[in-house]
Amino acid sequence: MKPDFGRVAIIGVGLIGGSLGMSLCARAVAEEVVGAGSRVDNLQLAVEHSAIHRYAETPADGVAGAELVIIATPVSATIPLLAELAPYLAPGAVVTDVGSVKAEIVREAENLLPPGITFVGGHPMAGSEHAGIMGADPYLFENAFYVLTPTQRTCRKALKAVKRLAFAVGARVIEMEPERHDLAVAAVSHLPHLLAAALVNTVAQMPESDAMLPLAAGGFRDTTRIAAGNPLMWRDIFTANRSQVLSMIKHFKTELDIFEAMIQNGNGDETRKRLEQAQAARLSLPSKTKGYLPQLFEVVLTVPDQPGVIGAFSAHLTERGINICDIEILRVREGEGGTIRLGFASALEQDNALKVLMEEGYTVRKR
Repeated sequence: MKPDFGRVAIIGVGLIGGSLGMSLCARAVAEEVVGAGSRVDNLQLAVEHSAIHRYAETPADGVAGAELVIIATPVSATIPLLAELAPYLAPGAVVTDVGSVKAEIVREAENLLPPGITFVGGHPMAGSEHAGIMGADPYLFENAFYVLTPTQRTCRKALKAVKRLAFAVGARVIEMEPERHDLAVAAVSHLPHLLAAALVNTVAQMPESDAMLPLAAGGFRDTTRIAAGNPLMWRDIFTANRSQVLSMIKHFKTELDIFEAMIQNGNGDETRKRLEQAQAARLSLPSKTKGYLPQLFEVVLTVPDQPGVIGAFSAHLTERGINICDIEILRVREGEGGTIRLGFASALEQDNALKVLMEEGYTVRKR
């Protein structure tokens, strides 16, 4: 089968760019994947890890002859880089990015690029607290949302090309106006990261922090995991999406003030009701049938703490033709075991999975 693309150029072969490259190379989606960036040693690692087929000495050399160019740099570098690359882009080339802020970048890119070259804003909503090519993963985008932000000026053919890219790496495509995207990610991505960082700093700066931090259990660790993300990247994101982030901080302060007043006044009933509202909203996330989250049919199984346990139960399901759509480790006790949540696309697959796992001796239940 002929690849979807001829030459694809990735400028910035880090976590996201490297993961895209690994997936494109592994699935033979492009005839050639060329990488470019600021560090030759990183590009050499990208070749060794099969994230790119070869690397170019400069970004300008990297985009030469490429029909699809992916800008995978920090958001602050996207527009300056596009200005530098514009004279070297092939006629008819499609350019996309992976940044988590879209409105300003899309507007600037559309005004910057010459006629015949189309920019399609893109944001694969997947990531990791690990940075760089060493954290890259060819399966990073499986079942992840890949938001595209076309405008009235976007060429339909170019949009279809970037959709093919997203589908090829296993993602689910959503189209959204750039401004609407920026508000959405400020709420569900940027604010949570800010809060995680603020929570860690709050505890770490207390006089008793040396005694407190060793006690950090699942709740604290789960809530603050994303605070381990790249500080420079998040600085750029907060700067680029300043107005929307500030708006979400204001909304959060209002909610925090409500909790503070209820606790201060000893209003237990109102506190419980507020907590129940949050509980109901959170529990609805995996099974929403409206919006962007498809309904999942879930089971929870108990597994021993031993090497290969995930591969073992996955193999049993694969042998019966049952596909796992989502997986989450809920609890683990070292040396004993833990519980794992599995999500399936249909009630039939849920029932079949339950039956297979019970036959294999697992403790499992529907959720």
